[in-house]
Amino acid sequence: MLFFSPGIGAEYHIPDPRGAPRRLAQGWLLLGVAALAVSGLYSILIVLARTPGVHDWLPWSDFFRPALVVHVNLAVAVWFIAFGGVLWSLDTASRSAGLGWAAFSLCALGTAVIATAPLAGPTYPLLNNYVPVLRQPYFFAGLAALGSGFALLLARSFLAAAPLGSPFRGTGALRIGLRAAATTAAVALAAFAWSFIAIGEAAEGEGYFEYLFWGGGHLLQFTHTVLMLVCWAWLASVSGAQPPVTPKTAAWLFVAAALPAAGAIPIYLLHDVLSTGHRVAFTRLMEYGGLAAVPLGAVIAVALLRARHPDVGQRPLRAALTASVMLFATGGILGFLIRGTNVVVPAHYHGCIVGVTLAFMGLTYHLLDRLGFAPPAPRLAWLQPYIYGGGQLLHILGLAWSGGYGVQRKTASAAQVLEHLPEIAGMALMGLGGLIAIVGGLLFVIVVIWSAWTTRAAVRGRRRAGTAARSGPLAGTRTAG
Repeated sequence: MLFFSPGIGAEYHIPDPRGAPRRLAQGWLLLGVAALAVSGLYSILIVLARTPGVHDWLPWSDFFRPALVVHVNLAVAVWFIAFGGVLWSLDTASRSAGLGWAAFSLCALGTAVIATAPLAGPTYPLLNNYVPVLRQPYFFAGLAALGSGFALLLARSFLAAAPLGSPFRGTGALRIGLRAAATTAAVALAAFAWSFIAIGEAAEGEGYFEYLFWGGGHLLQFTHTVLMLVCWAWLASVSGAQPPVTPKTAAWLFVAAALPAAGAIPIYLLHDVLSTGHRVAFTRLMEYGGLAAVPLGAVIAVALLRARHPDVGQRPLRAALTASVMLFATGGILGFLIRGTNVVVPAHYHGCIVGVTLAFMGLTYHLLDRLGFAPPAPRLAWLQPYIYGGGQLLHILGLAWSGGYGVQRKTASAAQVLEHLPEIAGMALMGLGGLIAIVGGLLFVIVVIWSAWTTRAAVRGRRRAGTAARSGPLAGTRTAG
């Protein structure tokens, strides 16, 4: 049977990297964690500004909109690009390392500029979808650097791709998934370019950026989803929940999840970028094209249900995988309940984004020692996905509940117009869940920083020991014979 078959002997993993791929993966991981840390600081302001009984006491309520812009760009754009950099670096050989470092340097520069943009003068925030912006030259320079680095990252992922290997093995299946994700990302960049040329001077302000990022932003969701599915298969395999499909079937399912992105071509050919048809077509593409991820998601869910209790070392990986599947499924279901522009919309995309993020966090725990860092603290790494995922679940359920009562998105403080108890209770639950999630996100940053710092301390200790040995009383003597 092709679909649910034992998959005996199939292990989904990519061999430990060496040389330039390993160093690049290290750099991308640390960049992503740094972006998450800074975005977490901004998210504290966002959650407090939306929480009833708290926002009235905040002196910086007007900072909500620029903080939201920076938070979204760091927690979604930079973090997802950076972890894509980790995965695509693992799928490359050592050639074209200079191109890889150029991509990393541009993205790191762009991240630093975006993170500090609110301090660079008037911000003029525009809360358009996918890539909200601060209308200032400083921010746009950072965004241009980030986008250029992303383009170079994708170019290297194709030019320096490692040998594919057999699709009948788990490694080959994962490599096919990573290349399918890179292809959808390249289509998304082409869509951004097409929109930029097509719009010209026909729009301005928030509407301009809404049209500019609408098509490519939708397409990047397929990239994130396929990368998440790769992480799910990898995490399931290494956490004792072996996917019950053959690698060849898994490879086809990765391709199937990416294939709807090809629908962008007829959309751009048939609909003007500024038309309602263009917007509706991409909305439907994501709504129904996203269902292509369901088959492999179902495979992973079956694997989790059939799996035995994980070993101690597997517990953080299993926790992250379980939380990721639950959050992504919740976000997907909420997507079909959206009516209008209320806070059900952020409930939907927070669920999906957090599902992807948890998959990346779980694979980070697996990769730390394989990238030359110390293994993560096991108990903290096991608790962190449940704290982060549980807080985010409360957060999105509070948003979804309040959205049912008409609370509008992209608002804070008095602008939310919370008049009735159900609305207040829903947003209070949102605030509580958000604060718990912030703690969970901070724990992830702490685990990774502890791992990196422990590694550095161990290296310094070895160097001091070597120096002491060379300068000791026997230094310079020679062994007889």
